[in-house]
Amino acid sequence: MDTFVIERDMLWTAFSTTLTLAVLAGLISLVAGTVIAGMRVSPYAPLRALATGYTEFLRNTPLTIVFFFYVFVTPSMGFTFGYKAAAVIALSCYTSAFVAEAVRSGVNSVAVGQAEAARSLGMSFTQNLSIVVLPQAFRTAIPPLISVFIALVKNTSVAGAFSVLELFAMSRRLTNVYSADVIAILVGVAACYLIICIPLGQLAGHLERKVAFAR
Repeated sequence: MDTFVIERDMLWTAFSTTLTLAVLAGLISLVAGTVIAGMRVSPYAPLRALATGYTEFLRNTPLTIVFFFYVFVTPSMGFTFGYKAAAVIALSCYTSAFVAEAVRSGVNSVAVGQAEAARSLGMSFTQNLSIVVLPQAFRTAIPPLISVFIALVKNTSVAGAFSVLELFAMSRRLTNVYSADVIAILVGVAACYLIICIPLGQLAGHLERKVAFAR
């Protein structure tokens, strides 16, 4: 592991970049995915069709192509992003589709009587969804959402192929320079991903227990 001591500045830069990408894209995709899930259960057919098309298209499109679009295609359309900004946008768009499906599964698990009772009280669809349905839906959606965010952390490695110095890009540089330490470098990079992902798994377990106790 002497390589990481020598290249500690690069290691810290790559680790912090990976963490930043994951946090920013995670927050954006959580908000966007929740909105899209609401559109998918909306009583308005055009909104349902738009949300369904969005989720189905992105869930079945390779993440690399999404990155390629935001890095190379959008500049020709007059929208120019820095590499990190493009990475955050690409990860957010891609992940939000999976978040939407996780939240929608939680919405579908809420008893129909809950929504009907809210409507009988005169609540609008937006009020019904935000006050009654979503708080219950998120309890059920916690495990799949955590799985989505763990996948997001690993998906940040795609950014390394588009001029973003994150953990995967750093590992390629180090293995080229320190060819004798390839195994140690790869193990070290894997450990860095574990440092981010294991706490997410523990958070999922804690939230599940807390929700089960609340019920």
